[in-house]
Amino acid sequence: MSKTNAIAAKNICKSYGKLKVLEGINLSVEKGTVLALLGPNGAGKTTMVKILSTLISADSGKASIEGYDVETNPDEVRKVIGLTGQYAAVDELLNGRENLRMMGRLYHLSKADTNRRAEELLDQFELTDAAKRSVKTYSGGMRRRLDLAASLIAQPPVVFLDEPTTGLDPRSRLAMWDIIKKLVAGGSTILLTTQYLEEADILADRIVVIDGGKVIAEGTSDELKGKVGKERAEFVMSNQKDFEVAKGIFSGKGLQVEEQNKSISLPHVGGVKSLRQMLEKLETSNIRVESLSLHKPTLDDVFMQLTGHEASKTEEEAKK
Repeated sequence: MSKTNAIAAKNICKSYGKLKVLEGINLSVEKGTVLALLGPNGAGKTTMVKILSTLISADSGKASIEGYDVETNPDEVRKVIGLTGQYAAVDELLNGRENLRMMGRLYHLSKADTNRRAEELLDQFELTDAAKRSVKTYSGGMRRRLDLAASLIAQPPVVFLDEPTTGLDPRSRLAMWDIIKKLVAGGSTILLTTQYLEEADILADRIVVIDGGKVIAEGTSDELKGKVGKERAEFVMSNQKDFEVAKGIFSGKGLQVEEQNKSISLPHVGGVKSLRQMLEKLETSNIRVESLSLHKPTLDDVFMQLTGHEASKTEEEAKK
């Protein structure tokens, strides 16, 4: 493991009977950065987090956290990690402050340190006003913030966040993103699993895309977008007849067609001159264009090209 990497994994494999969940996963996370593990449901993201956080064992492969081998030194690994799972693991019968104090004692912090950290985290996660309330009265966003706060009680240098914003409303999601950014600014190393492309785009220094238990791409957001291609010009035609003629005019490499919307899109690589030439071809054929737009590659485009299907969407995106 490189001295600059807080997390390293090589050739991790895991199966349940005949079902292969992970097939030779390799990844590394540099200290003080965020790695987003991006993929659809069932891709193997949570299984990878469970292996790295010592909750389950890999069938084969090697992994280390802060230099400690996950398999041979699990106790040392647990001392340097915090874990927030897909569902908030908080005690509903206790209040917010009691939950944090309980976690502090479980981490063997002194009473004084436990109380100090609990108050710091309540303030940091904007839960001070609700500290005396039973957790069963908390909203989903408040529970997620409390759950993350509990995982940070011992100030671990490495934090695993397994789909931390799933099910949150837009305001709570933005608040969680802000918290994650502040953790990284403070020196934390974060491995974030997510189904949401926007989340990975905003938060991650590097992205690893997995599907079917295999790594299918990795790099920065810009590097992954660059694999899809350059900017594209999209034309929406006014009627079906013009749409059919336009398809013939621009037939060739790179053409994308959406029958339902009567739209065509093609690579736009020549600046204003290239765009003018496209419009002149349409005008010469008396084709009426309803709208024109330019699109830069997105992670959604990357995901579609790599996997052949769209990534999961947030509840708000699905309603649009």
